[in-house]
Amino acid sequence: MMSPAEGVGFVLALLMVLCSIRELHWTWPLAAASSVMYFFVFRDSGLYAEAGLQLVFVTLALWGWWQWMRRDASQVTALQVQRVRRSGVMLGVMALAVLWPGIASLLITLTDSDVPWWDALVVALSLIGQVMLGRKLIENWAVWIVVNALSVVLFASRGLWLTVVLYSIFLLLSLQGWRVWRSRLATRP
Repeated sequence: MMSPAEGVGFVLALLMVLCSIRELHWTWPLAAASSVMYFFVFRDSGLYAEAGLQLVFVTLALWGWWQWMRRDASQVTALQVQRVRRSGVMLGVMALAVLWPGIASLLITLTDSDVPWWDALVVALSLIGQVMLGRKLIENWAVWIVVNALSVVLFASRGLWLTVVLYSIFLLLSLQGWRVWRSRLATRP
């Protein structure tokens, strides 16, 4: 049965991704609001790392909003869609190598989670994807494709059917986001 928090979180999160594809700054307040709603959904479903991630997402939303609203001296948005550098790929791989087992260990030690490794993998990749989105790195969409596919399976295991629908839509929107951002990157001088 869908909770009111899941229904509100669904709508806010869908609007958030649609705004991010269009590079609208409203992405970030919507991200914060949907994360608050999904904190309660995931906490009540025993997905503790996902619940904790939502609290981190609130903070990252404030950072992302600041990143996207900054202007240079000519009042042009300082941050443009760009590709990740090789050093950024290595940093992402190292972050995953630390975050995934670290979060899984916390879940195993501190909670009664029966899916600590899967929950931790989704959370670790989500953190990496969110930072990449905040920096407008086009490859964030590839990370979100993986996160969304894994999340569909994880949330289905908990019977969060509306959230399964949401993450299935997110999967399709991630493909669309990558395509749109790639065309913007190609048309820039």
